[in-house]
Amino acid sequence: MISLQASDFELFGLPVAFALDRSHLDLQWKSLQREAHPDRFASEGTAAQRIAMQWSVRINEAYTRLKDPLKRAAYLCELHGAAVNAENNTSMPPAFLIQQMEWREALDDCKAIKASAPKIEALEKLLEEVDASHAHVLAQAANLMDADHNYTAAVGQVRALMFIEKFAHEVQHGLDACN
Repeated sequence: MISLQASDFELFGLPVAFALDRSHLDLQWKSLQREAHPDRFASEGTAAQRIAMQWSVRINEAYTRLKDPLKRAAYLCELHGAAVNAENNTSMPPAFLIQQMEWREALDDCKAIKASAPKIEALEKLLEEVDASHAHVLAQAANLMDADHNYTAAVGQVRALMFIEKFAHEVQHGLDACN
């Protein structure tokens, strides 16, 4: 039996890598949940049910972390001794900081547009740009982790992804408010 302290990858029987087969992850999650479901241990008493509940929680936590590319990337970096520390380390390359400022200005400009159709168009254009940047930075992070095994460098990409995802949510919120 695998330990509760096993890595998420070990728990799901996956290679320790950023790239993963999502359908395989989903199948493994369902299989593990079936095995650990507390109802299966109803006749074995409260101790067995409590252990099953701990396993069920652990399986769900691991699944949540592995299925989300950003969480998986941060987890991989931390597994390899390169903590993201996003709350303490906000340093970013100057080019990325300039990009952030440009996006913020573009979002402010979008908010200032009064007419609905032009506002939606401007927000959609901004979201497309942000999504493209997200895909590019995610690919860079994946390459740094899986090909180069440079988790220290990947940390910068993970922090950038955190900002990009947060900003994309802000833009999407602006779009939702228009509808």
